[in-house]
Amino acid sequence: MNYWHAVLLAIVEGLTEFLPVSSTGHMIIASALLGIPPTAFTKLYLVVIQLGAILSVLVVYWRRFFQSFDFYLKLLVAFLPIVVVGAFLKKYIDALLESVTTVGVTLLLGGIVLLFIDRLFPQEDPQEGGHPVTNPGWREAFIIGCFQCIAVVPGVSRSAATIIGGLSQKLTRRASAEFAFFLAMPTMAAAAAKDLLDYFQEGHTLNADQLKVLAFGNVVAFVVALLAIRLFVGFVARYGFRAFGIYRIIVGGILLLLLALNIPLELL
Repeated sequence: MNYWHAVLLAIVEGLTEFLPVSSTGHMIIASALLGIPPTAFTKLYLVVIQLGAILSVLVVYWRRFFQSFDFYLKLLVAFLPIVVVGAFLKKYIDALLESVTTVGVTLLLGGIVLLFIDRLFPQEDPQEGGHPVTNPGWREAFIIGCFQCIAVVPGVSRSAATIIGGLSQKLTRRASAEFAFFLAMPTMAAAAAKDLLDYFQEGHTLNADQLKVLAFGNVVAFVVALLAIRLFVGFVARYGFRAFGIYRIIVGGILLLLLALNIPLELL
């Protein structure tokens, strides 16, 4: 992996981490298109640069993040289900990270789901008897955390899964998106820490050039995500998720067609 690869993957990560389109799925596709071999360092890079992206949440929402101990406990409750699932399924999750076919299928299916999300969970008006929630309770936080577990499959989108979980609990679109962003912080930090630990326990090391690539990628992902997160919340609060569903269906369909025709992605 060179710096050109690093910056392209970091841009993809920054743009897609908080969109319901699957950042991991897009980075797997980008890696295949660029012809980057799935080495141990490449797999580590795809996880660790998510730290740069989630740091943007702290910058954008720093006033709300430092609000109360109760809020942190709710994040912990929402975070626990993915810890359990990750501990038992990590070997299978790692294997799926090499499957472009899995990404194509989940992008397509997830896109179909997003086409109907706005109808399934309409935003109710409090003045007309509705009761949209802007802050989840303990039960809601746990259920959102359970939804997040679906995202261990590449292409599902952690953001989409947690946002749908929030909508199912009567949260507004904005509140669902913002809680999904906050939940990304402990989730991605833990994933990066676990992958780093496994990387070193398997006998790998990080040389000076690899450390520079990781640092560079995180900075790029942070800057791009900082812009993307502001645009996404306003867009989804106003227009909903249909556009993202259409996008996923198009990308997933094209990817599966290329795979069916045995066209190597790196030749595109």
